[in-house]
Amino acid sequence: MEQAPAADTNARPTTARPGWRRWLLRGLAGLLIAVAAIWLVLFVTKGRFLRHPFESVVGRLTHRTVSIGGDFQLYFAPWRIRFVAEKIAISNPDWATRPNLFTADRIDSRIAPLSLLFGKRRFTWLALTNGAVDLEWTPDHHSNTWTFGAKKGGKPLAFPRIDTAEIVGTTVRYRDPRMRVTADLALADFGSQDARIGHAVGVRGKGVIRATPFTLTAQLLSPDATANRGRNELVARLRAAGNVVDVAGTLPSIADVENVPLRTRARGRDLSTLLEVIGVAIPRTRTYDLHAQLVKSRDVYRFTRMAGTFGDSDLAGMLTITNGERLHLDSALTTRRLDIIDAAPFIGYNPDIVAAKGAEAAAAATGAGAARLLPDAALPVATMQRFDATLKWTIGTVRSRRVPISNVDLTLALDRGKLTLSPLRFAMARGDVASDLVFDTRPRPSLVRYDIRLSPTPLGRLLAGWGVAEAGTSGTMKGRIQLEGRGDTIHDSLASAHGRIAFILPAGSLWTRNAQLAELDVGTFVQKMFEERLKEPVRINCGLIAFTVRDGVAAADPILIDTSKNVIVGRGGFSFRNEAIDMAIRADAKNFSLFSGQSPVGLTGHFAQPGINPISGKLIARAGAGLGLAVVATPLAGVLAFVDVGDAKATACGPVLAGARAGAQRTTKGEARSDVGNGTTAKSKDGHQTEGEARSQRKKFLGIF
Repeated sequence: MEQAPAADTNARPTTARPGWRRWLLRGLAGLLIAVAAIWLVLFVTKGRFLRHPFESVVGRLTHRTVSIGGDFQLYFAPWRIRFVAEKIAISNPDWATRPNLFTADRIDSRIAPLSLLFGKRRFTWLALTNGAVDLEWTPDHHSNTWTFGAKKGGKPLAFPRIDTAEIVGTTVRYRDPRMRVTADLALADFGSQDARIGHAVGVRGKGVIRATPFTLTAQLLSPDATANRGRNELVARLRAAGNVVDVAGTLPSIADVENVPLRTRARGRDLSTLLEVIGVAIPRTRTYDLHAQLVKSRDVYRFTRMAGTFGDSDLAGMLTITNGERLHLDSALTTRRLDIIDAAPFIGYNPDIVAAKGAEAAAAATGAGAARLLPDAALPVATMQRFDATLKWTIGTVRSRRVPISNVDLTLALDRGKLTLSPLRFAMARGDVASDLVFDTRPRPSLVRYDIRLSPTPLGRLLAGWGVAEAGTSGTMKGRIQLEGRGDTIHDSLASAHGRIAFILPAGSLWTRNAQLAELDVGTFVQKMFEERLKEPVRINCGLIAFTVRDGVAAADPILIDTSKNVIVGRGGFSFRNEAIDMAIRADAKNFSLFSGQSPVGLTGHFAQPGINPISGKLIARAGAGLGLAVVATPLAGVLAFVDVGDAKATACGPVLAGARAGAQRTTKGEARSDVGNGTTAKSKDGHQTEGEARSQRKKFLGIF
C-alpha cells in the first residue's frame, strides 16, 4: 500500500488581514479632506452662499423670522467662527408690541465653536453698530421676547461672555406690563481690547412706571471685567416724582442682578409719592432719607437693614415687595422716637401744614369746613383694592406736648381693600390703650369700625398737658369707644356713626381747685383762695362720662360724678357732623354753702375751638333776684339768692362703675336718678333727635367693662 506524504511541519500559518482598520483610516482621511474642503470653500467664499439657509434654519429653531438685508459671512477664520451680518433683524413673537427683538446695521463677531456646544456662548470679538434690543414680558409673566422655542416660558436674561468688544449706537427697550414699566435706554459707545475697556460705561434713559415718568443714569465703574463676564461695579440713579433712588453693587455680569446684594438709598420730600409709583398707598410723610440692602429674586424684592429718617422721626426694619398676581408688601418696622407731627398723616393730615399752621389748618386743607378738626381726606379706595400688605410696627416713644405716648405696637393687614389695624396698642400716661380698627372699602361707602379701650390710667399724668399736676391727684380713668359708621373719610364715617362712648372714674382724689371751678361754689372757692389751700384734694367716690351716639350725634348718657362734697351731672352732647359742642355741667352740693352760684357751666364751640361759659342765664337770674331782695329788703337778704342748702343726693357707685346708661343710675337709697341726661338731645338743623326718637332707637351696650 502507498503511504500518504508527510506533512510539512515548517509551513507558516495563514491569517486574515484586518480590513476594518484600513477602512477606518480611509474614513478619517476622507472626513478630514471633506472638512478641509468645506473650510476652504467657506474661507474662500466667506460663506456668503449660506445666508438663506441660515435665515431658514435659525428661524425654524427659534420660531422667529430672521432676515439679513446686507452682507453675510459665516466661516472659520481660522479656528473661530466668523459671523458678519448687515441689516439683520430677528422678529418678536406675535404678542409683542414691537415687531423685532433685535436689529442692527452691522454685527461682526468671532465665536468660540466649542462654547456653542456647551451653551456658554463665548464671543472672542464683537463689534455692534446701531443695535436695538427690545425686551418685553407678557402680562402674566409666563413668557418673554428673549426666550426662544415653541413652549411657553420666560427665562432670566443672560448675556454671553465677550472678550473684546466695540459697541456703537446701541439702544435697549424694556417693557413689563405687570409692573407697568416701560424704559428706553441708550448705551454709551465704548470699546475694549483684551477684556479691558479703560473707562466707565454709561447708560442713560427715561421711561414710565405706572403713569409716572422717570429718568435713569447708570455707570459700570469696572467695565474691564464686564466684557469678560467678571465682577462689575454698578452705580445707578433713578429720579421719579421728586424722589431720588441710588443703587450700587457688584454684579457677576452685566445686567445680572438676580440674588445680588445691592446698596440702595432713597430720599425725597414725601415717601408716599415714591411708593405711589408702584401703586402702593401710604400716608404722607415729611422729608425722608432711607437706605437699605436690596436683593431681587425673580418677582420678589427684599429690602433689609433699612434705616433712616422721615421728618423728625427715625425708621428701621425690612420690607419685601412681591410682584405676583397681586402686589404684596410685607414689612417689619421699628421707630425709636416718633414725632407727633409725623403721625398726623395717619388720620389724613398733611404733616407740613400741621407743623407750620396747626391741626385746624391741616383739617381745612383736606376739605373740612371752618373750625373743624376731623379730616375730610378720602381713603384711596381704588389703590387699596389693588395691592395687599402686612405690617408689624413698634414705636418706642411718641414726642407730644400734651399726652405722653409710648410702647406703640401696631399690626396692620390689608386684604383686597379691607384694612385692619388689630391690635393697635400703646401706653398713654402709664395706662394702656388697645384698639381694633377696620376700614372696609369693599362695600360702598366704606364700612368703618372703631373699638378703642383705655385701661386704668392716672388722671394727673393723663391731664398734665392741660395744666393738671400729678401731685394731689390720685384718681384714675378707664374707658371704651365703640362706634360703627359708613364713609370714605374719617369725618363721614363718624358723622354717620352709631355706638357708645364711656369713661369711668373709680375712687380717687383731685385737686380742690379743679373741683371748685367746676361747681362754681363761690363761697368755698374764695375761702380756699384766701387761705392758700387751692391744692387740697377733693375725694372722688366714682364717676361716669358716657355718651350714646346715633347718626353721628353723641348725647350724654350719663355724665355723673360723685365727690365727697358734690354731685356733678351733665346734659347735652356734641356732633361729629359739624363738630359742634352743646353741653351743660352743674354741681350740686351735698352740704350747706353760701355764695354758691348753683349754675351750669356751659361747654360750647367746636372741637377745634371749644369754649367755657360759666355765666349762664340761670346765674344771671339768680343775681337779679339777689339784687332785688337787697333793694327791697336789706343787703343781707340778697345773699339768700346764692345759698345752697346742700340737698344733692349721693350716687350709688355700682351702676356708675359698670358703665350703665342713665336709666340704670341710682341714689345710695336705691332711687332712680332724674338729674342725669338720658342720651337724648333736642331736634335741630344738625339732625339731633328728640327724646322720643332717641328712646325708640336705644340699644344696649354690652360687655364693655
